[in-house]
Amino acid sequence: MNVDKIVLKAEDLDGYLTKDDLDDLARLQEMYKGATAHFAAEDKDAIIRDFDEMGHEMQNICSKHPNLKVYSFDTEEGAHAEASRVIAKLRSVNTGHEEFLYYSQRAYEMLFRLAYTDQHTDKKNHIIVKTPVKDPVQNYAVHKIPDIDHKIENAVMCVMLRGALLPSMIMSKEIEEYSSSGYVTPFALFKINRDDSRHENDMQYILNLKNSFFKLEELDGKDLIFADPMNATGGSLVTVVKYLQSQGVRPRSIKFFNVISALKGSLRVIRALDNCTCYTLWLDPVLNERAYIMPGLGDAGDRLNGADTHEQPRNIIQLIADYGSNIAGLYRSQMRKIEQTVLGTL
Repeated sequence: MNVDKIVLKAEDLDGYLTKDDLDDLARLQEMYKGATAHFAAEDKDAIIRDFDEMGHEMQNICSKHPNLKVYSFDTEEGAHAEASRVIAKLRSVNTGHEEFLYYSQRAYEMLFRLAYTDQHTDKKNHIIVKTPVKDPVQNYAVHKIPDIDHKIENAVMCVMLRGALLPSMIMSKEIEEYSSSGYVTPFALFKINRDDSRHENDMQYILNLKNSFFKLEELDGKDLIFADPMNATGGSLVTVVKYLQSQGVRPRSIKFFNVISALKGSLRVIRALDNCTCYTLWLDPVLNERAYIMPGLGDAGDRLNGADTHEQPRNIIQLIADYGSNIAGLYRSQMRKIEQTVLGTL
């Protein structure tokens, strides 16, 4: 076995699912198959009816699993329209790169609120801001925010490259802005991919340790945060966490943030990993045989970062450089931490 690479197989993941899980997934598979029968004719009334039924079924399934937090199931009804509009823009074939970045950022801001600030608390922090108004004296403003230091200041951002890089920076920026001390999360970078020449039932997930950048001692006892736009099968997350645990890392908690997750991927994750909570803006019902989410939104990594050429895939430094000066300025603290992580482990 190549010690530089850790491999997890699909059958290992399926071993975590219970009979009830498999029954739920099979039922949704049949429901989605019925919906697709109306796609060719564009029978909108039938499609709407079928998706409403699948939505209610997934909500019933998630109600049995407190570690599955779906935005449209766990927030008040008035917030659902916002999630629907964001997801609709991200899904659309007409949404270009810049718009995709904008709506991705909105999605992760919403997920952050779901996980950290939607719970009411009596304890508040105050932000005192110096404004540009200086007449007749220098003006200040005071704003209250929830005191969530105890929830965020033990966190480490764990990045499963490459589509996960920018979402991870967005989440880290939210933490920095809500922290009373301006806490900037450390970063751990994992080079992991799945073998897309395979099918969903025989998929393999390969963690390349040689091209990953992390320190085990900085992960033990921490609140590990993973922010990946898509969770199709759960295989990448489970591979990374199981490897860390095999090396003696015992996280205090694990949070997994997704814009879209397949139900199967979410169930696998919470079955395989103790003390892990999945937060997703939108839950999709099924995977196809190539392990792509349906209806899905395509390759989120390519839509965020642009596609790599097969001959010359970009490394982490090249990917950051391609984000350009606007992103570099907005996430300068996060960029500095990532640079320190990469250069400090070379």
